[in-house]
Amino acid sequence: MIEDRELQLLINDIFEYYGYDFSGYSRASFKRRVDRLYQMDGFSSFPEFLSRVRVDEAYFSRMIEEITVNVTEMFRDPAFYAVLRNEIIPVLATKPFIRIWHAGCSTGEEVYSMAILLKEANLLHKSLIYATDINTNVLDTAKSGVFPLRMMKTYSENYVAAGGREDFSNYYIANYGIAKFSSELSERMVFSQHNLVSDRSFNEFDIILCRNVLIYFDKDLQDRALHLFDDSLATLGYLALGTKETIKFSKMQEQYEQLRKEKIWKKIR
Repeated sequence: MIEDRELQLLINDIFEYYGYDFSGYSRASFKRRVDRLYQMDGFSSFPEFLSRVRVDEAYFSRMIEEITVNVTEMFRDPAFYAVLRNEIIPVLATKPFIRIWHAGCSTGEEVYSMAILLKEANLLHKSLIYATDINTNVLDTAKSGVFPLRMMKTYSENYVAAGGREDFSNYYIANYGIAKFSSELSERMVFSQHNLVSDRSFNEFDIILCRNVLIYFDKDLQDRALHLFDDSLATLGYLALGTKETIKFSKMQEQYEQLRKEKIWKKIR
């Protein structure tokens, strides 16, 4: 097991060599994932592991992929997507153009879910969905629009539970165990690497979704990310977080009102 002082050395070197700042990540979660990688790849000493991270960029990319959490699915939490469909998208429809940011988009399942909602509301043509993540490997998967065919039954059930009425299979082509989603959806997406720790705002958005990312940050980093979202969100825009995340007790709380019990807040001033 890696000791705390070794973990701090790793964090310092990652920042020095690659510019990634993990100092604000939940220490217990970060340590657990680094320990898992260390054991899985059979290192016999911490200096050996640290040297590999320093000099081997390909291995560093593997480490990023292993320690950043990429658990997602289409129409995850159907009740959340029902609120998007029935309450938020009709408001967005009144705008001449819709800008959406999926921060920490992982492999893109939730991005495609949003695109499907917009298409069914006849709004996809006047929308642009920015999808960002720190991990370039998961962004490549998201760009491809290719997902395991075995997951389509679950995704279809989620879609129906979220109020979907179309045949979900109309949105993809099945072949050799994979499902390739329509390019009509991906044409309205922009994928880019973005670090919530160090990068700045890059546009003004009507809705920002960052679900199940902040739970892996400590309080200071959560506040920094929320400030970034606030800077990036238009007045009367919406911020959507994960089921265990909140803006309560943050400095921006008074500027927002929560939609019922959902983890969605409207920026009122």
